[in-house]
Amino acid sequence: MKNLALVIVDVQNELIEGHPYNEKNLIENIKKLLLTARKYDRAVIYVRHDGGVGTEFEKETHGWQIYEEIAPIDGEKIVEKEYNSAFHKTNLKEYMDSKNIDSIMLVGMQTEYCIDATCKSAFDLEYEIIMPEGSNTTFDNEYLSGQKLFEYYNYKIWNNRFAKVIPMDEALEYLRKGE
Repeated sequence: MKNLALVIVDVQNELIEGHPYNEKNLIENIKKLLLTARKYDRAVIYVRHDGGVGTEFEKETHGWQIYEEIAPIDGEKIVEKEYNSAFHKTNLKEYMDSKNIDSIMLVGMQTEYCIDATCKSAFDLEYEIIMPEGSNTTFDNEYLSGQKLFEYYNYKIWNNRFAKVIPMDEALEYLRKGE
């Protein structure tokens, strides 16, 4: 790993205010990752979903805003997206290429939608992907609980296939050392 970026996907008011699985832990973990990334001058990239006019993610509405506790600071990139993958029809890859970023620490929401699509797109683009434990989440649905979805994707689908799912202390060390 040569150049690591923290990529925070869809941690927006609408989703956090819906109280996803393990929400307090998610926010605390992202805050720790953010503080460490900023301290060690790692790139921080936010991805924000724009659902279009009349949706809960309509641009410039409260629900569309990035959750205040982990909001970007001046100079941090925000990528707007309209699809599940943060790479599909956005400038994310071009931006990362311009910064020579070859590895991403992927966090955010929702596990089975935008995090999964972004993880697999990043894998196809040959980025190294690190997923800190407890740093993505989702909601219960009619088939599975948010916890089961989180566990299934993190430990059955992604780990050692598309990404490395690692404990938070190791993730913080990655950010400190860059490797």
